[in-house]
Amino acid sequence: MGEFITPEGYESPLTIRETEVAIKEIKDHFERALAKSLHLTRVSAPLFVKPESGMNDNLNGVERPVSFGIKALDDEAAEIVHSLAKWKRHALKRYEFHSGEGLYTDMTAIRRDEDPDNIHSIYVDQWDWEKVISKEERNTETLQYTVRKVYAALKETEDFMSRRYNYIEALLPDEITFITSQELEDMYPGATAKEREYNIAKAKGAVFISQIGKVLASGEKHDGRAPDYDDWELNGDIIVYYPVLDIALELSSMGIRVDEEAMRRQLKLAGCEERAELAFHKQLLNGELPYTIGGGIGQSRICMYYLRKAHIGEVQSAIWPDETHEIAEAHHIHLL
Repeated sequence: MGEFITPEGYESPLTIRETEVAIKEIKDHFERALAKSLHLTRVSAPLFVKPESGMNDNLNGVERPVSFGIKALDDEAAEIVHSLAKWKRHALKRYEFHSGEGLYTDMTAIRRDEDPDNIHSIYVDQWDWEKVISKEERNTETLQYTVRKVYAALKETEDFMSRRYNYIEALLPDEITFITSQELEDMYPGATAKEREYNIAKAKGAVFISQIGKVLASGEKHDGRAPDYDDWELNGDIIVYYPVLDIALELSSMGIRVDEEAMRRQLKLAGCEERAELAFHKQLLNGELPYTIGGGIGQSRICMYYLRKAHIGEVQSAIWPDETHEIAEAHHIHLL
């Protein structure tokens, strides 16, 4: 179990039932705002995929997917998704989306190797979105423009909730700050990646840290990123300062997706060139998939943030260690 932060004197103004109502209000409002901002169409999405499809997100390459045999397919294996980063790109082609058009969906996942704490759970729920762009739009300007669009939906939703509930004060700044992972390392030499995130988030309120996955001048990565969906030069995380827990809180990971050249380069750097033989990877390397930008936005994360909750278990129903329940009960944290 990860560290359990217990804010001194914490007491949520909302009962569990009132919290459930507020969660629905947040999700309805943000979903509409995001779809309008990015011109997205809602689609259905899979809970599980076949391993040989190459569709599952390998995250940092060490997390084990939940797998099971399907009786109707002679116990052929399937995997619960970690995310839909690659599936969405395939869907854009299959559903005949064109440049400037995109999709979003409710993604639910199980990450069995997650260390649960205030902001992490083995159950993951997020809005996964993806949009077709041209090859010429694979640049920093497109990335930052899209980040601002996502941030505008986040800001609008916080403003809405602050009007609905008197205890919620709008915290997000009007503008989000952009910084690369290398610039951040240069700014705070000697600090860990998490310490750097905390320092910049507290100073700016909201920040987009870009170029995650590549090795920095220190010889370390800012954070891990799978080599076969985001282009490590054109991706990043939206992170905000969260005063309830005094932490940097990641709300979204997004980026321009790999093209053929970036896929080959990153597979080689990651030491997993064998993935090029998987179905999805073959399609991409053969130029059969559209160029896209996309990401995920944590549903429970933003509900926790907007409602000023101390633990993600206050806004999602999951399984927690007995110790978590005991600590939560002793500190007025009511897990669903």
